[in-house]
Amino acid sequence: MQPRFDINAVEPDCFKAIMNLEMYVQKSGIEKRFLHLAKIRTSQINGCAYCVDMHTKEAKKAGFSDQWIALIAVWHESALYDDKERAVLNWAESITNIASTRAPDEDYDQLKNHFGEAEIAKLSTAISTINVWNRMALALRLQHPIDHVAKAAAE
Repeated sequence: MQPRFDINAVEPDCFKAIMNLEMYVQKSGIEKRFLHLAKIRTSQINGCAYCVDMHTKEAKKAGFSDQWIALIAVWHESALYDDKERAVLNWAESITNIASTRAPDEDYDQLKNHFGEAEIAKLSTAISTINVWNRMALALRLQHPIDHVAKAAAE
């Protein structure tokens, strides 16, 4: 699969508009662990390999463990995440799958147990922004870098 085109080269104002959203999110004061959770989980749901690769590398660089990163995809089954992290993961799923979830009150209430309205607005913006990035990356067929090809050890 080949990338379609470079949006920044073709339509820099479009890229800049999305980047302005990202800059707001980065400066919003949301705790970094919540941003990593939201970005990775949303990218997994949307099937965006480019963004999953980027955001898992960022989380690792920020000091999060391999286990913490790897189990995001199966967070429902893991006791690793605390109640606040679980509320963020649940809200990320609810917003990302909004056509089917309709962002129900029980999902909002779970989040509201841990965050105020201003924090919820910021988290919702962060989740919406990564959804925009995912959709653009998928539409433009962005390809993640291949770091190295893993080879299984011979038995």
